[in-house]
Amino acid sequence: MAQWCQLQMLDCKYLEQVDQLYDDSFPMDIRQYLSKWIESIDWDTVSIQESLATVRFHDLLAQLDDQHSRFALENNFLLQHNIRKIKRNLQDRFQDDPSNMAMIISRNLKEEQKILDSAKSANEGEGTVSAMVVEKQKLDNKVKEIKDTVQFVDQNIKNVEYMQDEYDFKINTLKNREIEPNGMTPQELEREKLLIGRMCFELKAKRQDVVTQLTDLLNVIQALLSNLISEELPEWKQRQQIACIGGPPNACVDQLQNWFTAVAESLQQVRQHLKKLQELEQKFTYDSDPITQKKTFLENRALDLFKNLLSNSLVVERQPCMPTHPQRPLVLKTGVQFTVKLRFLVKLQEFNYQLKVKAMFDKDVTEKKGFRKFNILGTNSKVMNMEDSNGSLAAEFRHLQLKEQKVAGNRTNEGPLIVTEELHSLTFESELQLNQSGLDIKLEAMSLPVVVISNVCQLPSGWASILWYNMLTTEPKNLKFFLSPPPANWSQLSEVLSWQFSSVTQRGLNQEQLNMLADKLLGARAKRNPEGLIPWTKFCKSANEKAFPFWLWIEGILDLIKRHLLSLWNDGSIMGFICKEREKALLSDKCPGTFLLRFSESSREGAITFTWVEHDVHDKPDFHSVEPYTKKELSAVSLPDIIRTYKVMAAENIPENPLRFLYPNIPKDKAFGKYYPKPVETPEPMDVENQLKRCYMKTELISVSEVSPSRLQDNIMPMSPDEYKVLEQAIGHRDIDAVMRADFQDED
Repeated sequence: MAQWCQLQMLDCKYLEQVDQLYDDSFPMDIRQYLSKWIESIDWDTVSIQESLATVRFHDLLAQLDDQHSRFALENNFLLQHNIRKIKRNLQDRFQDDPSNMAMIISRNLKEEQKILDSAKSANEGEGTVSAMVVEKQKLDNKVKEIKDTVQFVDQNIKNVEYMQDEYDFKINTLKNREIEPNGMTPQELEREKLLIGRMCFELKAKRQDVVTQLTDLLNVIQALLSNLISEELPEWKQRQQIACIGGPPNACVDQLQNWFTAVAESLQQVRQHLKKLQELEQKFTYDSDPITQKKTFLENRALDLFKNLLSNSLVVERQPCMPTHPQRPLVLKTGVQFTVKLRFLVKLQEFNYQLKVKAMFDKDVTEKKGFRKFNILGTNSKVMNMEDSNGSLAAEFRHLQLKEQKVAGNRTNEGPLIVTEELHSLTFESELQLNQSGLDIKLEAMSLPVVVISNVCQLPSGWASILWYNMLTTEPKNLKFFLSPPPANWSQLSEVLSWQFSSVTQRGLNQEQLNMLADKLLGARAKRNPEGLIPWTKFCKSANEKAFPFWLWIEGILDLIKRHLLSLWNDGSIMGFICKEREKALLSDKCPGTFLLRFSESSREGAITFTWVEHDVHDKPDFHSVEPYTKKELSAVSLPDIIRTYKVMAAENIPENPLRFLYPNIPKDKAFGKYYPKPVETPEPMDVENQLKRCYMKTELISVSEVSPSRLQDNIMPMSPDEYKVLEQAIGHRDIDAVMRADFQDED
């Protein structure tokens, strides 16, 4: 199996490592689009041969041109734009040094393999990753074995045909010689009869062998088909569910298509073989002819297997999603267009433009009383073809939208569930008719359940329903799930919560952060029972009017990170989720001015604060937390700027910035300096208006906290953690401030 496909099957923590390998110098888009081509090249050799590197560089640009053409066929303007931009960047960066590009690709491929090896060894006890890879390799080998057997049988049938033609010729010749010997003696005629008799015996044995081989081949195909339909296809659908709620991406549908198509091609060839045997039988047969005895059974069996394969080949490749909210699939808003993509896993040319797919909403819903009803607007039927979908047999619905039916007595609040707990389904139907093959098959595929909202403010709650459903069940028809939603195990929920962060940032949640969230949801039980159950109401509903649901708190923080804190979160500067007791434990033995960043637990919309430590004259740690910053404040001033300019002040004292070291001991400017605004050179004023502007003094927004004089430290020059420890050992905590104050006064 391709290395890129293996990587995408790994857990989220390993995918985060893969993500770190790719940046603007060599984007992951190239690795995704050109994965097969990239893995077919020996980049180690390319990197040490300048001329070969130049050739491969231009080959890569040509591959990008081909990909751009595919996107043009799909009318995908955004991806066309991205490919053009990537190509320009590559030319600017590597045109004069293609060997450097080869070195980057070579390094990344080796690092990917290290990540794969690490994942395999980490799971050696359970054998999950290695077992999965081995299982896929077994399937690849089984498919190859079937293809080889089909070719072997094909050659044997040709041999039987040749032998039968030769036997037919000789038997007719013998009959003529029995009438007119033409000089042959009776003994010679007898020997000829013996030879022909031996040939007939061999021919019968060959015919029996071919029938046996076809029977065995169908047995092998049936076993593989059963594996694909009952194991691989459901497993892919489950991986798709996980990907929909932020888990590892599910990009292995191509592998599934390869297996389905290979089996279909083999069955088609078997059916052709059986037709050939029927022709041979019409020319020559005998009592107990294995072809006569077995042909009908084998034909029916091959046809049934083919129909079974095709009946399970229509899948929803990309679940319903509004383009305006690509990271929130399965939540649809009335009046807003959404897209959904279907694929037929058997990619045979004879099926191109033969399948017309129709979309229906809530087709099989029988209990509709109290539930909202919707109509589908837009083009709800498409013909599947290979030209518009990058070579796969697919159909993409791009302009569908839902409109609620306004029926008397069908008010939302009359139903048994609230709007965001109502589950609905999209069903896709098609029919495949090929008269020459005797095929007339009804095809159906169903999307995962969707939540339909009428206002964007319902999106967070709707997404919570999608998370809960796809975390706990794999049954797409269970639309009454929230009439009695099961509780979630913390080990399940913690992984899903981490995915919510890693899917929109470069970092998931570490164990320390998850422990804090476990305490918040489970309380004291979290320490006694880490596998505790969390009910749906605890996750997404509030116990009283003043409180707000746990999930809406998380959602507010996610939005805060995406809008204002993405870089800080990605580089690990934000500790984020930490309780106040743990916060004090971490800061208590640190140098004065050591601070950490955490999210507020009292803000529904998402807010962040920082806490720093000082020491009083008795060497007791004193902790200070600033009032949390919300989206409103962070829209005006970035958090690094707030940290840079933050001041505390009291009457008759000089304001000072108490923040010195980001936990555990990183100097503030080293941690955040790269985010500080760069000085802007003001051009010389050229007109009266600019002349007037030049008269104004520049201003800067800063955060200031007022404290009582007793809580404000004197203006002491910051020390490094090492300097502070040396001084502490020499004179003790309580005298440090006095010594530094005396030194400061001496300098004055």
